[in-house]
Amino acid sequence: MVPSPLPIPTWLLLFFISSAAALQRTFEIDYNSNCFRKDGQPFRYISGSIHYSRVPRFYWKDRLLKMKMAGLDAIQLYVPWNFHESEPGKYQFTGDHDIEAFLQMANDLELLVILRAGPYICAEWDMGGLPAWLLEKESIVLRSSDADYLAAVSRWMGVLLPKMKPLLYQNGGPIITVQVENEYGSYFTCDYDYLRHLVKLFRQHLGDEVILFTTDGADVGLLRCGALQGLYVTVDFGPGTNVTAAFLSQRHSEPRGPLVNSEFYTGWLDHWGQRHSVVPSQVIVKTLNEILMLGANVNLYVFIGGTNFGFWNGANMPYAPQPTSYDYNAPLSEAGDLTEKYFAIREVIRKYKKIPEGPIPPSTPKYAYGQIALVKLNTVAELLNTLCQGGPIKSIYPLTFVQVKQYFGFVLYRTTLPQNCTEPTPLFTVLDGIHDRAYVTIDGVPQGILERGKSILINITGKAGADLDLLVENMGRVNYGRYNNDFKGLVTNVTLGNDTLSYWRIFPLDIDSAVLYGLQNQSPASQPLSDTQLLAPAFYVGSFSIPTGIPDLPQDSFIKFTGWTKGQIWINGFNLGRYWPARGPQVTLFVPRHILTTSAPNNITVLELERPPQGEGKYIVEFVDTPILNATLGYDMKIVQLFSRGGGLGNL
Repeated sequence: MVPSPLPIPTWLLLFFISSAAALQRTFEIDYNSNCFRKDGQPFRYISGSIHYSRVPRFYWKDRLLKMKMAGLDAIQLYVPWNFHESEPGKYQFTGDHDIEAFLQMANDLELLVILRAGPYICAEWDMGGLPAWLLEKESIVLRSSDADYLAAVSRWMGVLLPKMKPLLYQNGGPIITVQVENEYGSYFTCDYDYLRHLVKLFRQHLGDEVILFTTDGADVGLLRCGALQGLYVTVDFGPGTNVTAAFLSQRHSEPRGPLVNSEFYTGWLDHWGQRHSVVPSQVIVKTLNEILMLGANVNLYVFIGGTNFGFWNGANMPYAPQPTSYDYNAPLSEAGDLTEKYFAIREVIRKYKKIPEGPIPPSTPKYAYGQIALVKLNTVAELLNTLCQGGPIKSIYPLTFVQVKQYFGFVLYRTTLPQNCTEPTPLFTVLDGIHDRAYVTIDGVPQGILERGKSILINITGKAGADLDLLVENMGRVNYGRYNNDFKGLVTNVTLGNDTLSYWRIFPLDIDSAVLYGLQNQSPASQPLSDTQLLAPAFYVGSFSIPTGIPDLPQDSFIKFTGWTKGQIWINGFNLGRYWPARGPQVTLFVPRHILTTSAPNNITVLELERPPQGEGKYIVEFVDTPILNATLGYDMKIVQLFSRGGGLGNL
């Protein structure tokens, strides 16, 4: 008798079925039909960019759902290397850094993913996503086949890409294409060996099936250094562009295959002191319609921008840092709100594909918690033992931020005046050596501000032997172009009159940790300070309670800094970002609800760098329910004059 076959367990049968289904999943280029093919069928994607590093994890699903309900097939995202490896060899992939959870969430919502894995991303992000510690070798040539750079890139990709491989579309995940580098044709090195190294790395870790691509501006000259055999060439261009001419530049490199605009701009970036960028919806939908009429694939950059929390904003040259908000005038606002532009774009997409049925998640409610009074704690100089617990680093001449392993925020440089300066004496750096802004005091008395590219000299007065402090702020590293090897701090020597100053004590300030672990519990200054001393960089603290009896609280809010000048704010230890209402255009900062609590008082810590509000009521911040992102005020020269004791501030 032949024995009966043993029954196959249900779990094993399901495993075989799912494995077979995964094996059937394909995403490839059909050069003959000029299209992508998904599972063997012609496919065109309409995608939108979202940066998980700029949106709190708490709101990932809300934003992704809104993108899906707009009719998008896919999302596009950058991977900022420095967001995951801020210090060499120390990796962060949990909480807001959990890219795998983000991608799985997109997969669960049936959104495909276009992954822009770097190592360089630009994105108006600090140093274009490259970690600052790369600059510890000062001669390093970024984005090239420099041996030290390639070694660091190889280590990083050896960590990141294996995490991405199970999430490739062919393996049952959402990732359909992967970008190698970013707009490399706009960079000066033009190093094909570098690109070949990246291709080898990506193939080694991801396999041969995944589509690897590049993105460059729609110009044949830019494609010359950005393109490489084995990488599918795509272009980027914005509204108002001649669409046919733009895609002809792609056809120069890719005579056959799908047309792809990897960055179709829905708005534009901002800089401090310039008007908030606004791009009308009519212009966007007209060009978007022209792109879709051609059957081209398109990614809307950005569909939601989000927020540069903490110190993550980038900068452009001539040096101009970007603000905390990355609203971008996008279809979804910084706070994830539905806009008129969202619905206008949705109507264009509706003409070319079926829009998902069902309700669109609404804009989140906002709450105005009102005015909160703060009290002055102490100046930065008075709190040095708390802010720099390891004590100062001593050096004959100044060291940069990376030389003291301080990658973000602030460093205080201190020396003593070598001579009496009874008459105003010029203090300056050679070759514009303040990166990026220095708040100068002598024995705690403010002297003026030195600012990169704007204010290169001030006049100071003081007695020989007095402490000369320069509190230097890193306002964001250059994210685009050849100057993204952006060293911070005092990058050249400081000169007083005709003498080069020496014998510095350098204090790297760990303000985030100090705020998180009880800076508010410090005792305030024992003596009342004069109005002049109030201008020294100082901390102000306060708290507020959210009533438990009101339903649905806490809610999102915005915080407004009426009368304040420039600084940084933390709420419950969370670094919300920079404020600078005196320069604009951003006046309010977005406060997401998940950092607030109803179970205890909410602590506010403000570091005001120049001048707090004056007069009755004094130190007030206000929670409001409406953002102000477009109030470009220009710099208040009265404040500068009050801060300066010797004039000569230059063109602030």
